Amino acid sequence: MALKAPQLCFFPKLLQAQDYPTLPFFCPPLMTEDGDDEGEARKCRHKWPKLVLIGHRGNGMNMLQSSDIRMRAIKENSILSFNSAAQFPIDFVELDVQVTKDDCPVIFHDNFIVTHDKGVFIEKRVTDLKLPEFLSYGPQKHLGEMGMPLFRKMKDGRIFEWKVEKDAPLCTLQEAFENLEHSLGFNMELKFDDHIVYTERQLKHVLQVILQVINDYAKGRPIFFSTFQPDAALLIRKMQSSYPVYFLTEGGYHQMHVDARKNSLEAAVKVCLAGGLQGIVSEVSAILGNEEAVTGIQGNNLRLLTYGQLNNMVKAVCLQLQMGVDGVIVDLVQEITGAVCD
Repeated sequence: MALKAPQLCFFPKLLQAQDYPTLPFFCPPLMTEDGDDEGEARKCRHKWPKLVLIGHRGNGMNMLQSSDIRMRAIKENSILSFNSAAQFPIDFVELDVQVTKDDCPVIFHDNFIVTHDKGVFIEKRVTDLKLPEFLSYGPQKHLGEMGMPLFRKMKDGRIFEWKVEKDAPLCTLQEAFENLEHSLGFNMELKFDDHIVYTERQLKHVLQVILQVINDYAKGRPIFFSTFQPDAALLIRKMQSSYPVYFLTEGGYHQMHVDARKNSLEAAVKVCLAGGLQGIVSEVSAILGNEEAVTGIQGNNLRLLTYGQLNNMVKAVCLQLQMGVDGVIVDLVQEITGAVCD
């Protein structure tokens, strides 16, 4: 199925040419261990430009069902994809972090990994795999060597061969730290399954493993965390004060969840204020045409970033710049960075 372009008629302001306001550089507000705001005296690890540009899963997510070759150009969440994105003027790459059964943080978006053997599709939960098995899927590090064939299962049950123009091996978080330009920031999305109820002990163990790798390999790299799992967001905020934490939300745009904290921008703001989080990453459709939401979020001293397919449209990104949105996560890195720089 081809990737459908969003309908601009729903967002008339996209069609109006306006001057862009000048937004100040900013540092996400950090909190001290006892929860007090450091205020003007706080030190900023990384000053961001007026619009933060973030490469989604590197140089863009893979939509294997799309006829748009740009969505199948480079294997997402790979060292190759991250380094390809870094050739353009972006500030961060977004990467999806999970922890394997043997406590190794790896970079992979889906909860399940799928292969094909003797005419049968086999899917396994990523967090149930040990590292060697996880890395055995797809192309291997030795040139020309292939592991188990890799497929992707869509939410509607369809399965596609994971075939891209430039394939690359799966990788660990440590490898990302070691093989990417040090000035490139990491937006680390902490992945958890919406269908699992996690105990605090389970969440804490996963987060401790991830924080240990960061402690060993970050070496001052700009980093911020994001996650759709509100308890994980609140917990990692308590466990460290060096890196900002953002709460990811659909803003009630796609579906309703059992956990009411996930169902609206208002609920997301409450989560952030209750836990001392630094900002929100919202589905862009919940923001466009809703300037009051932007004002309300930022009026609570929270930063606002967005994600979603509309962010692959130059006019949608320009409108957000006008609205004062702090940053955008995009798939079409070359096109969007070029347009914003112009």
